[in-house]
Amino acid sequence: MSKKRKGFRIEKDSLGEVFVPNSALYGAQTQRAIDNFPISGIKMDFPFTNSFIDSLGLIKDAAARANKSLGLLSSKKSLAISKAAKEVWQSKHNDQFPVDVFQTGSGTSSNMNANEVIASLATKYAKIKIDPNDDVNMSQSSNDVIPTAIKISAHMDLTKKLYPALDALIIAIENKAKTLKGTIKTGRTHLMDAMPIDFSEELKAWSSQLTSSKEMLNILEKKLLELPQGGTAVGSGINAHKQFAKCFAQEMSKLFGNKYKFVPSKNFYHELSAQDCSVQLSGELKNLALILMKVSNDLRWMNSGPLAGFAEIELKGLQPGSSIMPGKVNPVIPEAVAMASADVIGNDVSITVASQSGNFQLNVMLPVIAYNLLKSINLLSGAMNVLSKKAISSFKVNHGNLEASLSKNPILVTALNPIIGYEKAALIAKKAYKEKRPIIDVAAEETDISKAKLKKLLDPAKLSKGGT
Repeated sequence: MSKKRKGFRIEKDSLGEVFVPNSALYGAQTQRAIDNFPISGIKMDFPFTNSFIDSLGLIKDAAARANKSLGLLSSKKSLAISKAAKEVWQSKHNDQFPVDVFQTGSGTSSNMNANEVIASLATKYAKIKIDPNDDVNMSQSSNDVIPTAIKISAHMDLTKKLYPALDALIIAIENKAKTLKGTIKTGRTHLMDAMPIDFSEELKAWSSQLTSSKEMLNILEKKLLELPQGGTAVGSGINAHKQFAKCFAQEMSKLFGNKYKFVPSKNFYHELSAQDCSVQLSGELKNLALILMKVSNDLRWMNSGPLAGFAEIELKGLQPGSSIMPGKVNPVIPEAVAMASADVIGNDVSITVASQSGNFQLNVMLPVIAYNLLKSINLLSGAMNVLSKKAISSFKVNHGNLEASLSKNPILVTALNPIIGYEKAALIAKKAYKEKRPIIDVAAEETDISKAKLKKLLDPAKLSKGGT
C-alpha cells in the first residue's frame, strides 16, 4: 500500500491497512464496509429518523456506565466514552455513519462504526487511547447490540411519533363524529345500498378500529423494554460480567429519565436467534396500515363525483387535480395515505422474510429489519398526521345528496318485512328501483298501510337506530 494519498490517512485492523478520509471519525472497519457494500445508497442514518443511530449511542453510553460500576472500566475511560456517546445519541455526528443498510447481516459494520466514532471522540476527550473493541465494545457483541438497538429505536419512534399521531387522529375522528350526530345517510354493503346509518356511527367505527390497534401496540411496546444486551455473541453472555445485563438495563432506564423501566430479556438465546418482537410489531403496524387504507378508501368513495359519484362529502381542495382536465380536484390526502399504507404492508413482507433467517443462534438480516420496521413506524406517523389535519377535520357533508339518496333507497322497505312479509317487500323494492320513485310512494300503492304510518315506519333516522 502506498504510504501517501492526499486527503486520507492510513488505519489498521486485523486484515491490514486501509485508507480512511482525514475528516472521518471512523476507522478501518467502517471504511471496509463502505467499500464492500455500495449497494443501495441508503445509510443507517435513515432519512426518516435518527433513532437507530441515537440508540447505538445510548447503548455505548449505558455500557460504559455499567462497565465502570462493575469495576471493568476506569472512570477516565468511562466518562470519556459516555461524553462521546452522548454526542452520538444527540445526533451530532450522523454524517459519520455512512454504512449501507445492505451490509453484513448481523449489523457488525454498524456496531463497529459506532465503536470507532465514539473511540475517536473519547480518545480526544480523555487524552489517552480509547480502543473501539476493548473499551467501547466491552461486554458487548454486534449480535446483542444490534437487536437491542432495534428494540430501543422502535420504542423511541413508537412513543415519540406514532402514538401522538395516532391519538390526534382518533381525537379528530371523534370530534368530527360529534358534529355529524343525527346526520343520516345510506349505509352500504357490497358497495350496494343498504339500511340507513347515522354518519357519526360510521366515523366512530373508524376510531374504534384505531383504538383497538393502539391497545395491541401498547402490549408490544412493553416487550420492546426487554433488552437482549448481555447475551453477547450467541446468548451465553461470554466475555460479559454476570451482572452486566441487569446493570446495563438500569443504566439505560436512567438515560431515559427512568420514564421507562428497561429489563434484561428473559432468554438471550431467543432474542439473538429470532426477531419475534419485530415481526409481531410489524404485524400490528400492518393492521394499522389496513385501517388507514379503509378510512382513506371510504373517504375517496364518499367524495367521488361531484356529479357521477356518491358526492356525500367534499374534501378540502388542496391542489389542482389534473394536468389536462381543468377544474378537477382529487382526493390527494387519502391517496397519499393509502400509498404509505401499501408501503407498510410491503415492509411487513420484508420483515417476515428477513425473520426466517434466524439460523441457529443468530438472525442474519438485522439491518434490513431495523430499516423496514422504523420506516413503517415513521410512514404511519406522517400519514396519520396529514389525514387528521388535512382530511378528517376539514371535510364537508353534502346534506342534500344524502337526503336525496335516502328518499329513493329501496332497501328502506326492509322495515316492512315484519308487517307484509319478505316477498311482498321485495316486489315493492324492485318496483321502486325500476321506476326511480321514492319507496314510500310505491309502498302506499301496493299495501293497505296509510302514508302517515308508512312515513313513521320508513323514517331513516328511526331505522338507523335498529330494532323492530
